[in-house]
Amino acid sequence: MADPPPPPGEGALSLIGDGRYRRVWITGGFIGTMRWLEILVIGVYTLQVTGSAFQVALMMVVRALPMFLFGSLSGAVAEQVNRKHLMVAALAVSSAVSATLAALAFSGTITIWHIAVGAFLAGMLWSCEFPVRRTMLGEIAGPARIGPAMGLDSAMSNGTRMLGPALGGLIFETIGLPGAYVLAATLYAAGCLLIASLDYTMATARAPGWNVFRTVAEGLRYIRSNRAMVGTLAVTVIMNLWAFPFVAMVPVIGVEELGLSAFPIGVMLSAEGAGALIGALAIAGFARPAWFARLYLYGSFLVMVMVVGFALSPWFGLSLALLLTAGLGAAGFSAMQTTIMFTLAP
Repeated sequence: MADPPPPPGEGALSLIGDGRYRRVWITGGFIGTMRWLEILVIGVYTLQVTGSAFQVALMMVVRALPMFLFGSLSGAVAEQVNRKHLMVAALAVSSAVSATLAALAFSGTITIWHIAVGAFLAGMLWSCEFPVRRTMLGEIAGPARIGPAMGLDSAMSNGTRMLGPALGGLIFETIGLPGAYVLAATLYAAGCLLIASLDYTMATARAPGWNVFRTVAEGLRYIRSNRAMVGTLAVTVIMNLWAFPFVAMVPVIGVEELGLSAFPIGVMLSAEGAGALIGALAIAGFARPAWFARLYLYGSFLVMVMVVGFALSPWFGLSLALLLTAGLGAAGFSAMQTTIMFTLAP
């Protein structure tokens, strides 16, 4: 018989006290901080250099492209290859790339195509990090604590959505582009050391005759047979096509419509992260399994409505409030997306 879920709040406390969970969780914080910092810095820098909103959006497409191209393959590989080694390699490469871009920025020779290559490689880390690191967290937590584990990770992720843009705006205004990449190289290296020293054993071993493409095909067949999974993925596609791309346009709206500099734009993006953090903490502490589907659906709908309102807002204060509320909905989406898939999958 499966262990019963812990009382509200206790599962989260036990996880924070688990050194293995804490290392992977903190590493996610480093990665998330740099993800959101880079989105802000790259957007503002690209707009300054090119003056083109389209090129700002294109830069975000380049960053998201690896998840589209390699996301399912990363998940299949993560089921069979040592996840700790994958994370160490991805973080080490990311640190080296950021250090190279910092050197180019300091020398004044950095160009938009350098930024684009860096964005693509950062997206590679993201496509690896999402299935690999979250699977590690789920294994460490165990089935009885999966809800609090994903809620805590969502809280960390959303906390970085609050910290990263504000920090990015401050660094960009005071130190410039080189400072952002120096910080990236440092945080990726710190995460690499944390994972490298982790005592971790995979819960599953590589199956005889394993083939990555056959594994992906088997996963797709299983998804088609499960209506709950199909519905969850359908909402995910809708959100990633018509809701979350608004992030790429925040620097453009901030500069061209609201007349803001880098730091206030970062604060505006941080408001969305603050709302997401509040929502994620509430989910981690109090959400029960019976609420998971409703939190996912209603949270997604709230994000869509608030994004439309933000696009129409002519005032900085109203934009902050709308993005804060959007963050509350995003918490329901992000925490429950992984939790629902984790509980449905064998």
